Amino acid sequence: MVGALAGKAAGLVVSGLAGAVAYDGVKRVAQSGAVRSAAVTVTSWGLLGARAAETGAERARLATADIVSEARGRIGEQAPAPGAASTGHGHEH
Repeated sequence: MVGALAGKAAGLVVSGLAGAVAYDGVKRVAQSGAVRSAAVTVTSWGLLGARAAETGAERARLATADIVSEARGRIGEQAPAPGAASTGHGHEH
């Protein structure tokens, strides 16, 4: 019985020691600024990715507009002036 109790106590001490070491390690990393630096790096990657996606979307939009314009030209239809669709809003001024 004493041996089992000593074994459980030793296990608790080892577990507590491992927890304390892990806590100290996390505390050191947090104080060193490494976490903040990593967060800034990951955020900058996200911003660059968003800009690249916006650029790609704009290129696709312009390519689609060119294709539609050329198709209208082939069938003899004139393309509306830019913004012409948004000028009429249902009433006169």
